[in-house]
Amino acid sequence: MKKYLLVMSALAISFSAAAKLPAPSEEAKAKAAEAAAKTAHGNKVADFQLCKSREKVAAHYYKTNGKGKAAPTATPACVDPGAYKPADTTAAAPAAAPAGTKPAAAPAKKG
Repeated sequence: MKKYLLVMSALAISFSAAAKLPAPSEEAKAKAAEAAAKTAHGNKVADFQLCKSREKVAAHYYKTNGKGKAAPTATPACVDPGAYKPADTTAAAPAAAPAGTKPAAAPAKKG
């Protein structure tokens, strides 16, 4: 009986903790997007490093033990992703009108 009550109370606490969270702010969304971009770039760098190490190991193998073996199949070249460049947040925002100019008037509705 005590085990049953313990399990039921633990379930009740866990369900109350699973309340709906508020939607993230624009700043939080931007930070999440930036973190995702950094992670994606890190994965590209890791893939590049793995590709280079595989080429090095294969070259060593064919230099030392690969005499008389079939030629290796051609694989795509390793592509260096370069340095990480953060996304420019000002490019996404519309450009502000220069000072002293009037905004264009919206066309009048007919009807």
